[in-house]
Amino acid sequence: ERDGEATLLAWRSLVNMPTDFVLRHGRYPLLLGALPACAYIVWELDLPLVSWLVLAGAALVLLLYGLMIRFFAMELAMRPVVEDIARVLPDGVALGRAGLPLRWKLLAGLPMINIITGVVVSGLSHSGTVRLSDLGVSVVVAVIVAFTLSFELTVLLSRSILEPIQDLRAASERVRRGDLSVRVPVISTDEVGALTRAFNNAVAGLEERERLREAFGSYVDPEIAERVLAEGIELEGQEVEVTVLFLDIRGFTSFAERSSAREVVTQLNDYFGCVVPVLIAHGGHANKFVGDGLLGVFGAPDPRRDHADRAVAAALEIAALVRDRYGGDLRIGIGVNSGPVVAGSIGGGGRLEFTVIGDPVNTAARVEEVTRETGDDVLITEATRCLLERDFGGWVERGAVQLKGKTEQVHVYAAAVAAAPSVVDGRRERAAAPASAPAEETV
Repeated sequence: ERDGEATLLAWRSLVNMPTDFVLRHGRYPLLLGALPACAYIVWELDLPLVSWLVLAGAALVLLLYGLMIRFFAMELAMRPVVEDIARVLPDGVALGRAGLPLRWKLLAGLPMINIITGVVVSGLSHSGTVRLSDLGVSVVVAVIVAFTLSFELTVLLSRSILEPIQDLRAASERVRRGDLSVRVPVISTDEVGALTRAFNNAVAGLEERERLREAFGSYVDPEIAERVLAEGIELEGQEVEVTVLFLDIRGFTSFAERSSAREVVTQLNDYFGCVVPVLIAHGGHANKFVGDGLLGVFGAPDPRRDHADRAVAAALEIAALVRDRYGGDLRIGIGVNSGPVVAGSIGGGGRLEFTVIGDPVNTAARVEEVTRETGDDVLITEATRCLLERDFGGWVERGAVQLKGKTEQVHVYAAAVAAAPSVVDGRRERAAAPASAPAEETV
C-alpha cells in the first residue's frame, strides 16, 4: 500500500523543481561567474568602467536565456513522472503552496524573449567591426522595446489566456460546493473555448446524474441507492439477521371502495409521509410498499447490532404518531419479527429490486394480521423480544398463536404501555370478555 504522505511529498518536489532550480541556482552563475568575469575583462583589456555595465547586461541576457531553457525543459521532462504520481494522489488532498503562476510566466517570459531576440538580431545585423558601445545600445534598445511597445501586447495576451481560465476556476469552485447549475460562457473558438465547452458538458452531465440520483432515491431507499451507485446494480445476496416490521391499515379496503382514486392516493401519500421518516430516523428503510401495507427492514443492507430495538422503537413511535394525527379515523396494525434472511437484488428481465427473502418476513406479515384479533396496534414475536436490549416499559404476553402457513405456534407480545384492555385466549374481542378469560401476563 502506498504511503499517502510520501506520495504527496514526491509530487510537490517534482512539480516545484523547475521553480526551485531557478530561484536557488539562478543567482550563482550571475554573482559568482558572469559579473566577476565581466570585471576581469574590463581590467584585462583596460576598458572604460562603463563597459562593465554593457558586458554585465549582455551576460544577464545570456543567463536569462539559459535559465528559461532549463525551466521549461525541466517542466517537460518531469511531466510523465508527475502524471504517474498524480494518478495515485488521494482525492481532495491539499497540494500545498502554489507554484509560479501562469500570469508571471507570461509577464516575465515574453519580455525576456523580446530582449533576447532584440540583442541577437542587433548583433547579427551589424556588418564589419562591432564596437562594445554598439552592443550596449542594442541591449538598452531591446529592453526599452520589450517594456514599452511589446509589454502592453504581453498584458493583453495574458488576459486573453488567463481570464477564461479564471472563470473556469471560479465555476469549478461553485461545482465543488454543490452548485451544478453553473455554466461558463464560451467566448472563443480556440482551445480555451473548447475547454470551456467540455467543462459545461461535464457539469451538465453531473447535473443530470444528480437529478437521476434524487429521483432514484425517491423510489429506492437512500442507503440502497448509495450501495447501488458504489457497487453496481446487482447487490449479491447475503444471509443476515434482521428485524422486519410489517405495517397495514385496518379497514382500508372499505375506505377505497367508497372513495375516489385521487382521495385514496392522497390519503396514502399523507400517511406514508408520516411513517417513512420514522423508519429512516431509527435506522431502517422502507423496503416495499404493498398497497396500503409497508415492509420495513432493520439490519440490511447495513448491519446493525441493535436492529430489534430500533424496529420496536420505530413501531411504537409510528403507532403513537398515527393515533395522535388521525385519532380513530385510521387504525393500523404492526407486526415485528426477527430472524435470518437473504438480502440482495431480486428480479430479472432488466427489472431488479433490493429485498429480503425468508420466513421471518412472512411471519411478520402474519403477526400483523393477528393485531386485528387482539386489537393491539403493535405485536412482536418471541424471536424479537429475546433480542431486545431495552424493556420499553414491559410486555404483555398474548399467548401462542397459530399463524397461517406455519406448523408451529408463535408467541406474540404487546407493549404494556399500549396494550389492548381486554384479552380472551390471547385475543381481544370487541364485546366484553367472558369471566373465564385468563389474566394478562406482563413480561
